[in-house]
Amino acid sequence: MKINLNNEIIFASTGGRVFEPKMDPLWFIHGSGQSHLSFILQGRFFANRGWPVIAADMPSHGLSNGIALMSIEAMSDWQIALMDQLDVEKVQIVGHSQGGLIGLDMAHRYPNRVSQLSLVATALSIPVNAGLIEMAKNKEQSAIDAMIDWGHGPEGHNHDNTMPGQNHLNFGVQLMAANKVGALYADLKACVDYTNGNLAANEIKLPVQLILAQKDKMTPMKSGLKAAEALRTDNITIVENAGHMLPSEHPEDVNRALRSFFIKS
Repeated sequence: MKINLNNEIIFASTGGRVFEPKMDPLWFIHGSGQSHLSFILQGRFFANRGWPVIAADMPSHGLSNGIALMSIEAMSDWQIALMDQLDVEKVQIVGHSQGGLIGLDMAHRYPNRVSQLSLVATALSIPVNAGLIEMAKNKEQSAIDAMIDWGHGPEGHNHDNTMPGQNHLNFGVQLMAANKVGALYADLKACVDYTNGNLAANEIKLPVQLILAQKDKMTPMKSGLKAAEALRTDNITIVENAGHMLPSEHPEDVNRALRSFFIKS
């Protein structure tokens, strides 16, 4: 679905179904250097089971135009503007990695617009390696290759997938390379600069779930567990042998955890 937002054409996946802003839609927010394709196996799964779904490409990502946003707060404001454009009052957020920081910020600064929050392979802060940021700025393809390597667990590297025919590493490279030049650097810099995670966690008062990857090298599982403690939730799912690219690497485990959370909540 193409949408005119702030005089820019952006793309949002609806999981292959007509989007109707009934109840609280599932609102998927992608991570650094990612796009709606990160959540393609979640969007289709839930859309085909009656949930309204939006997984938008942020500016300069995927099929969206515009200039890449440079802060988590600006990304949150953009998501709220998209909600307003689609006449959506309140959403159930699923945020992966950087998308989790955006979800935290939205739930903190716009508490009346978020009903519940699922955080996937993320933490309250994401201190990105300075060398990776430098690579993203000056040697973007090298940064993409590094993130795809670090971002997958042993099963991803062995192409051992519940979805036959899927090649995790090639899928990840092609997904990230489809973004506009500079988008990855802007994302990583925004993650490093975001420091309000603990404040947000202390003040958020809504149902929260964490889905964590046991072999995550980019936002280690221990950081996710600390986030769960700060958010006062015991709704935690740990996916064994999974890496940071959890939604594409272990889609069935992620879908199962999400479905349980949404139904119970």
